[in-house]
Formats: sequence, structure tokens, C-alpha cells
Amino acid sequence: DLHMTEKLCNLRDIDEPGAKGFELSRNNREFLMFLVRKDGQVYAYENRCPHAGVNLEWLPDDFLDMDRALIQCSVHGALFLMETGECVGGPCNGQGLSPVAIRVDEQGDIFLDA
Repeated sequence: DLHMTEKLCNLRDIDEPGAKGFELSRNNREFLMFLVRKDGQVYAYENRCPHAGVNLEWLPDDFLDMDRALIQCSVHGALFLMETGECVGGPCNGQGLSPVAIRVDEQGDIFLDA
């Protein structure tokens, strides 16, 4: 029973702290997600703001606030914790980003764990 895993990138491809977006195709549908790296950990979320349903970034791979401390939606400025995706400011308080399952191997390669 092989489940599909897709290599996204390597840890060294993401700044610390930083983020990187991906456009994947799933069953002929576009699937947008991003990785965010902080304190040596990597987290993955769907690239979709729970408030307006829009992509979070204004420019490619630009998912963080100016202090690079929180994930920020470029449209209405909602702020999310990198570690949990929980909204901590802006129009979608109490909501959060949808996590995406990933795994990181010994070489630092990051795979979609679908």
C-alpha cells in the first residue's frame, strides 16, 4: 500500500525564519500550500486565509510579517502563529490555517505526506 509522497524542497531552500509557497496539482485541481520554518522546525499549511478564502501572500514566498515572527495575510493583515496556524490578530480571530501533513527525512528533504 504505497501512499503518494512528493518532494517539495530541502530545508536549506527555506530561510530561517522564512516561508516558501507551492502550487501542486491534485486530481486536476490546484492545491496551494506553503512551508514555514522557525527555530529549526518546519510547518505546512494550506495557502488559504480562513477569513476571505484568498491566497495569503502578496509576492511569491512572502508569507511573514515584517518582523518575520508571524504568518501574515497580505489582504486584510490577519496574523497567524507559525507553530499552530492559529489566528492571533486581524479579521479571523478564533480561526486558523489548515495544516498539511509533511515529513522531513535525514537529509533535510521535505515531502508531502499524503
